[in-house]
Amino acid sequence: MTPALQESELRITTENDIVAARRTVRTVSTDLSFGLTDVTRIVTAASELARNIYVHAGSGVMRCHTVEQAHRVGLELVFEDHGPGIADIGVALQDGYSTNAGLGMGLPGSRRLMDEFEIASQVGKGTTVRVRKWRR
Repeated sequence: MTPALQESELRITTENDIVAARRTVRTVSTDLSFGLTDVTRIVTAASELARNIYVHAGSGVMRCHTVEQAHRVGLELVFEDHGPGIADIGVALQDGYSTNAGLGMGLPGSRRLMDEFEIASQVGKGTTVRVRKWRR
């Protein structure tokens, strides 16, 4: 049985919005019958990507929706901001690289936690990260 498609959008402007993003993603992924391990992976990735928006851009949006493809169901999260952008995505995806005294695990960690990861960024215009996890 295929679950009803779910969609939500959440503005990220405060640290409380990061908590709300985690809560939203946990609810939707649980409703989609993801296993506990995958729910934890999805929530962790969402938290890291929402925090990146808050720390590096100041504000942005998270869009969360279910996807269906070739008889499988998944969850897609899109994080979009209009911040400073990323000059070198390849470097930003390296473990340990940080522009803000962090651990540098946000982008590379999120990429490892999810099944699909796409990033587009333009300096001075912002960044969009799209991630997907497919239900097993």
